Amino acid sequence: MSEESVMVGKVKSLYKTCCQSEWNATITGVIVALLSLLIMAWWRPWGAVGAIRNWGDWIIYGLNTVIGAESGILGYYDEAPAALLGSTGSVIGIGFIGGAFISACLGKDFAFRIPPYREMVKAVIAGILMGVGAALAGGCNVGGMYNAIGNLAANGFTMWFGLVAGVVLGLKLLYMEMEYITWGDGGSGTINVPNFLQSILALAGLALLIWTAYAYAGFEEGAFTWAGDKDEDYIASLSGIIMIAAALGYAMQRGRWCMVQGFREPHMTGDCTLAKSVALSILLLAVGGAVLKYSVPAAHGGEAVLNPINYVRGTFGWGGVVGGFIFGLGAMLAGGCGSGTLWRVGEGQVKLIMVVPFFGIANSLMTTWFKNFGADEINLEKSGALGSYVYLPDVMGYGGTLAMIAAIMMVWYLVVTWNEDSNKLIVPM
Repeated sequence: MSEESVMVGKVKSLYKTCCQSEWNATITGVIVALLSLLIMAWWRPWGAVGAIRNWGDWIIYGLNTVIGAESGILGYYDEAPAALLGSTGSVIGIGFIGGAFISACLGKDFAFRIPPYREMVKAVIAGILMGVGAALAGGCNVGGMYNAIGNLAANGFTMWFGLVAGVVLGLKLLYMEMEYITWGDGGSGTINVPNFLQSILALAGLALLIWTAYAYAGFEEGAFTWAGDKDEDYIASLSGIIMIAAALGYAMQRGRWCMVQGFREPHMTGDCTLAKSVALSILLLAVGGAVLKYSVPAAHGGEAVLNPINYVRGTFGWGGVVGGFIFGLGAMLAGGCGSGTLWRVGEGQVKLIMVVPFFGIANSLMTTWFKNFGADEINLEKSGALGSYVYLPDVMGYGGTLAMIAAIMMVWYLVVTWNEDSNKLIVPM
């Protein structure tokens, strides 16, 4: 065999590994942690609910404009929300879905998968529950739990506790549905996209992504009307945001990496593969978060890269627990968490496409209500009504915080691996 043919074989093998094969869960978890740290260092932690809420804001703003609501909660939607292409949250969501779309097309996984009628109804209910839960917990599974713990915030653990309980209840309800409900089994179907067209769409998506990043990087004030009063540095920084978000979407779709599965599978099948991957990813993120947030003594001329208060929410209390519970229940009905919903949208899952607008509307309404509660317009989170703001290093120092997080992740690892052999924690059908 010639050296040229060997090289061609190596290139094909590399392409298959990067673009077509399902990635190892552990490797995917490490990549997600590294990309999460990269976007934190670039500007801010990422999340799914920021994008979905911005889209929900626009839906309600449009309805408010049509019906002309002047009182009630819709009265708060008189001003246009942040631009879809100018809001960091929205740009993260767009990039994330774009990366997942490119991955799905390269792997020939893209197709419009239409669910049965009953799943469509569940999509509406799931979206509403996820929107309400994320508002109570201060974020979805990413911002409220994964990135919260990674940013050394105590509220991440309260949402985690609620998530597990919500997922277990959701699993019980799904078992009851399988046993007692027969309505709505019809209506499913798949609209396949030819492989050659998927390849073209992947290249077009990649070209559009790169062009958008360059457009942001080369932004000049006044170039885009939607930019409003945003300055050049703000818009230019979105170039990195959209590229890193796309890489996250690509990695998660390629690795089928969904956090809610990490909580569900140990109780459903006993499989702990994703649970271990999520635990490792959180630990790596927390170590990196400590590095970015730790302030070098001023005598050495240093300061923290990231503001310590980033992703510390006032939901260390009932808000985090109840919000996590409601969100976990909704995620089980949806078949995907916040990030899992977005990458499944990128591969054409119609049920998850239906979840997004209801998630966005519910979260937008709840968040607006929390910010303008009562006659005195009290911000419920800032008033302490949902819980406390607790930055763990303020309580136990950076070393103690990292030791505690490492201990919790190791305990989780031991519990799920023990359950894989014993099946003691599996929810019976």
